[in-house]
Amino acid sequence: MKAFQAIGSYNACRGSYRKIIQNFNIQVAAVDEKAAKERVLSDLGSKHRIKRANVIFTEIKAMATEDVTDQVVKYQLGEN
Repeated sequence: MKAFQAIGSYNACRGSYRKIIQNFNIQVAAVDEKAAKERVLSDLGSKHRIKRANVIFTEIKAMATEDVTDQVVKYQLGEN
């Protein structure tokens, strides 16, 4: 597993007449970039009820294990 950082935004308004853009910067542990994207979409969907079509990724990049700040990701990588 490797650590990835996903940067992007999503429409936080559930109504169709307003648009409230919420930015995110999430660190996840995944096998590859595609799995990291899937993990972020799954987490945002379950926590915030965001549809996958409303999530816009700006960047997904691999991180060095020394740069990871999320304790859960560190534990998943076995660095704890």
